[in-house]
This record gives sequence, structure tokens and C-alpha cells, in this order.
Amino acid sequence: MPLTKAVIIPGNGAGDVERSNWYGWAKKQISKIPDMRCLLKNMPDPVTARENIWLRFMEEDLQCDEETVIIGHSSGAAAAMRYAETHKVFAIVLVGAYTSDLGDETERESGYFNRPWEWDKMRLNASHVVQFGSTDDPFLPWEEQQAVADGLKTQLFKYTDRGHFQNTHFPELIDTVQRLRAAAA
Repeated sequence: MPLTKAVIIPGNGAGDVERSNWYGWAKKQISKIPDMRCLLKNMPDPVTARENIWLRFMEEDLQCDEETVIIGHSSGAAAAMRYAETHKVFAIVLVGAYTSDLGDETERESGYFNRPWEWDKMRLNASHVVQFGSTDDPFLPWEEQQAVADGLKTQLFKYTDRGHFQNTHFPELIDTVQRLRAAAA
């Protein structure tokens, strides 16, 4: 299958996603790649990020499919992983991914963390899995990020100085999308 679309799933509480973190910048850069389009929309239920609402939105509104790379950041990474358990996609790119509710009530209410992760199903449904993580993330212990890498056998880009990837530019992400696009050709 070709890679024709990227969908950015933001972290919860991002506000206007076009102006939050690197999301709007990445959308513009990805849209410059020939024959690629990039979708970035404000998510419904943006604070709690409930799985049953976000995954339906990803399927029905964003139409994530076998020609899509889902780029998920933080809560968006949890959504991307759960989506890939039951849907075929070209790739998932996980930024600041984690495996538990971290003892946080809002994370618990989201529904992503109330059952085991189905790593095998995700690997079967996503042809490529790439992960960006940083050991100095103030919200996510490295052990959580490493558990994702181990479970999914991701192509892991490990940093020591990126925190929770809340900067305004993310050139390594664009390089990754370009490599995925070339692999699909």
C-alpha cells in the first residue's frame, strides 16, 4: 500500500492544535512532501481524551487507514497504539509514548490503560513503528517509554534533552515521514 496521508493526534489538553507544540509546523512540512497530505484537527473531548471518543474520531472523521501514518504525541500516542490494535495502518510514529495511567485520574478516565497492551496485534496491523522518547521527559519515566519500545520492537530514537517534545519544530519527525514515504514507493 502507498503512504498518502499523515494524521497528527495531539496530546490531551493541547488547546488549538495548530498553535500547540510542533503540530502546526509539522503539518505544513509534511504537506510539502509530494503526494502527501496531513490532517491535524482539534480533538473532541480534548482534556480527558477518552479512548471511545478519540478512536471513533480517528476512524470516522480522520479516516485513518492502510495509507496513513498516525503520528501520536503523548495521549495521542496511546490513541495511536490502541487504534493499531484493531485497524490496519501504514505506520504509527509515537512521540512520548507510555504504558500506564501514571497514577493520574484523568489518564485513568481516558480508558487506554485499563487492560493489557496487545503488542502483537499492533505490530501485525502497522507495517512500521517508530518511536521518539527522551530520558529527561518530566511527565513520563523512561521505563514507561522503554516498555513501549520493548513491546512493539520499535525503531527507537532515544534522546536525553527533548523533555516531552513540546518544542515548536521537530525536523527528525519530518525526516521519518520522508523515509516512510520512500519505503512505500
